Amino acid sequence: MQTVSCPSCGAPVEFKSHTSVMAVCDFCRAVVVKDGDAVKDFGKLSQVLEDYSRIQIGTAGVFAARHFTVVGRIQLRYSAGMWNEWYLLFDDGGTGWLGDSSGLYVVTTERPLGAAWPPFEQIEPGRDYEFGLGRFTAAEKRIAECIGGQGELPFRVGQGWQARVADLRSGAGFATLDYSDGDKPVLYAGSAVTLEQMQCQLLREDDQIRESSGKYRGKVQSLECPACGTAISYLPGLTSNIVCQSCHTQLDAASPKVQVLAKGAQMERVSFTLPVGAKGSINGAAWQVLGAMRRSDDEGTGWTEYLLYSTSESFFWLVETDEGWSRAKVMDNWPEAGHFDDQSVVVDKVPFKKLYSYTARVDYVAGAFNWRVAVGDTVRVAEYERAPSRLAGERTAEELTWSRSTPVAFDQVCAWFQADVPSLRRVAAAPRPAASARTQAQTFMWWMLGLNAIPLLLNFSGTIMWMILGLIALFVPPGFVKGDDS
Repeated sequence: MQTVSCPSCGAPVEFKSHTSVMAVCDFCRAVVVKDGDAVKDFGKLSQVLEDYSRIQIGTAGVFAARHFTVVGRIQLRYSAGMWNEWYLLFDDGGTGWLGDSSGLYVVTTERPLGAAWPPFEQIEPGRDYEFGLGRFTAAEKRIAECIGGQGELPFRVGQGWQARVADLRSGAGFATLDYSDGDKPVLYAGSAVTLEQMQCQLLREDDQIRESSGKYRGKVQSLECPACGTAISYLPGLTSNIVCQSCHTQLDAASPKVQVLAKGAQMERVSFTLPVGAKGSINGAAWQVLGAMRRSDDEGTGWTEYLLYSTSESFFWLVETDEGWSRAKVMDNWPEAGHFDDQSVVVDKVPFKKLYSYTARVDYVAGAFNWRVAVGDTVRVAEYERAPSRLAGERTAEELTWSRSTPVAFDQVCAWFQADVPSLRRVAAAPRPAASARTQAQTFMWWMLGLNAIPLLLNFSGTIMWMILGLIALFVPPGFVKGDDS
């Protein structure tokens, strides 16, 4: 370890790794760069936004049987959100990175680059690429800007520094092609991990997170909509996009000052079964509904998705449809065989068969989200099933994600949230709506078909007229009622 004096304020600045070339002074935010035996001041770097991440400088853990300590951090923002890159120093002197995005973690180290790497501009989410480590599927590519940093780093980073990166996945394997320094990328590879798998120590406690989140240099940012003044609940550093539930103004929360992105459209207010801000208890942990949105498919079928967050377990979704409720979470272990929209995919050696594919559209949105979302956004969805679980791949021009969902009984949802949403029990006790005309017609068709099959089994020659009447009963009624029930 090397300790130097900050050229700007004289405070001690530590370099724990001999490969680190710069560090950020904790006292004056000066960027201190090593230049031989001397150090130079290269300006200031903004304070990081204290977010809800459990990681901090000094956190220690284990990856691939190698012990590490977190010694630095870059906070990056791109068009759809923000994330942290934590710089790791292993006990054997090696270094790596811990990516921290919305409670999902990946550890990578630099690897040799093969000869078949793709140009940045040609990378498309969903396509496969080879670059020396086998086949990987492109998950996302983005251009991000450094908005803050702390600790020590292996390269010089200043305010406005940009990263051009593409993330790729193969099962639990993860790779990043970093084009920040030119057309030829630097390859980092590793795998998705959890805090438990890394045996992390010196993590931030819940009380520490609650007290510091949302602060820049000790100042708590306003949580009121700049357009209408409505109080808004959000998680600084995690929920980078906010849609005011009152005036639908779209806000950017991934900056020191919440900024208006787009004026809200005049929309009829939607009533959700779980209101934004509702709090519940799930498996002994406190959870909160941060955001809710209504989506619909090509045929107009609609459903509601609720984004939930807990300081101890990150994000998951509750999905409410006419068929019931399900719990969904973004996957960090991707399908090993099959591509988006194939007839089957394999996860953990378990095959899932395709159900259907469709285009999903956002019709209404309110609350806070960990990516940028707006009314009118569309995504191509492919769903697969291996009962009782379902997989869903969602693809846009910039990103491909996979999620896994399992059914949840409505009584269970009531038990989770009834203390904060007493109306849930009334919803559960409400009488079921009468069957629609189309449903009644379909029931009638099947009864007619069953009755007509009886004489067919006894005397085929005498049942021609019965069969004609059965076919009429099977196909004609929907044609009459379709227009009235759509």
